Amino acid sequence: MREVYQEQLGVLADELASMSTMVGTAMERATKALLEADLSLAEQVLDEDVQVDEARARVEEHAFGLLALQAPVAGDLRTVISAIHAAEDLERMGDLALHVAKTARRRHPNAVLPQDVQPYFAEMGRIAVKLAGRVRTVIRTQDVEAARGLEEDDDEMDDLHRHLFTVLMSPEWSHGVAAAVDVTLLGRFYERFADHAVSVARRVVFVVTGKMPTG
Repeated sequence: MREVYQEQLGVLADELASMSTMVGTAMERATKALLEADLSLAEQVLDEDVQVDEARARVEEHAFGLLALQAPVAGDLRTVISAIHAAEDLERMGDLALHVAKTARRRHPNAVLPQDVQPYFAEMGRIAVKLAGRVRTVIRTQDVEAARGLEEDDDEMDDLHRHLFTVLMSPEWSHGVAAAVDVTLLGRFYERFADHAVSVARRVVFVVTGKMPTG
């Protein structure tokens, strides 16, 4: 019975890792759609978002089943509860990629971003995809130090987000209010994507150590 139970916990981890891959791919495609005004890529992100939603539903179904049938305690209980919260964070990451893709679609065939801010979003997209990949790794390895290392990538994202506001508030900004609104919202989407990735990593630390990181 214990072996079967551990296999079931492993299924939860596999599902979360798969979700990490999905949302990383979604943000990679959404960023490309944003930078290149690629409507087909934006539509692909929209069409595939349902897969992330379905994956979250599977995680919750399995987790609640374990709670009901196995009555886990201590470390196993932390694992199951953390899986439910992590699935929520990962679904939200998928939603944020969806928001980026919707913005690209809404402005098509026009480019959303003025050229002078495109490098910021190219870099923010790179960091977001990197974070999703690192989340997948820490879910599979339960590596506490690697999980804590996501904070550094999140700091990079925060720095870029702050620099965007410097550009927007500059007297040299000449792209109007609509572009400023788009840039502000998009910057927030990437920042929140990173925040949710860190939240998942903190759940891994909690599972392994029994203590939720703060900060």
